[in-house]
Amino acid sequence: MSESQPPSASHRPTPSGTGQRPIPSGTGQRRALGRGLGALIPGADQAVAERPSEIPVSRLRPSALQPRQAMDPQEFAGLVESVRRHGVLQPIVVRPVADGFEVVAGERRWRAAEAAGQATVPAIIRPLSDREALELALVENLQREDLGPLERARAYRKLVDDFGMTQGQVAERVGKSQPSVANSLRLLHLPSQVQASLDAGRITEGHARALMAAGSQVAILKIWARVERRGLSVRETEALVRPSISREIPRRSRAKDPHLRSAEQSLSRRYGTKVSTVGTRRKGTLAFAYYSEEDLQRLLDLLLD
Repeated sequence: MSESQPPSASHRPTPSGTGQRPIPSGTGQRRALGRGLGALIPGADQAVAERPSEIPVSRLRPSALQPRQAMDPQEFAGLVESVRRHGVLQPIVVRPVADGFEVVAGERRWRAAEAAGQATVPAIIRPLSDREALELALVENLQREDLGPLERARAYRKLVDDFGMTQGQVAERVGKSQPSVANSLRLLHLPSQVQASLDAGRITEGHARALMAAGSQVAILKIWARVERRGLSVRETEALVRPSISREIPRRSRAKDPHLRSAEQSLSRRYGTKVSTVGTRRKGTLAFAYYSEEDLQRLLDLLLD
């Protein structure tokens, strides 16, 4: 691989930091991740204290478990140049496999070293199981905040689906709040066309969150098409969504207490579904609409945590 040809998405170069700064000592080493990798994999925090081995780049293999599927070519070119000048300063983490070593954390550094013409890469060798390797890869990428919105959401979903973790447990592991994890997972309920637009960078996560408040898939797609066609901002998208929320509310609610009407709209935006009230501020009923079993579970997770 040459410097002028950054790897394609099929290579899945995964960002695990630039790899060009020594790991600081002390608590800074575990920034923003709650209890750190050691909470996931016993001894993982001690990996930095192990003596790295120089492993030929030809003996390294990519991992199918890496959550990162794409990388900015300019960022990669900068990393290649840095590695060419200074080498790989932070060891990658690998595990033994039949034909060499599989890269668990630091695939981007390995790819950059390969592109820079380096013969070897410093690596910590750890005998990790599939589950441990996946957890370490997910948490490392989440810790460095290098994942896109949907990559992050899919990483959370893997922890929930593959390992049976609750949203609260995921939040604790990655140092986020439970509502943050729940809101991230909600992105996976967007129509596939909207997800593709978000993945491609044609809309931002802010646009996606605004669109979710439109409620139904039909309404989301209709508004999204206008957002893409006109290149609307997040604020303009929110302005388009508000009438859609209002149409979901029964006509009789238009004469209701303005405080209740405002609460309905705020809750609709927050939970991504129609929310209605019947009654007064002193007594009444608050209703959340759901459109599938998954949608119901999503709301329960948000409301009961």
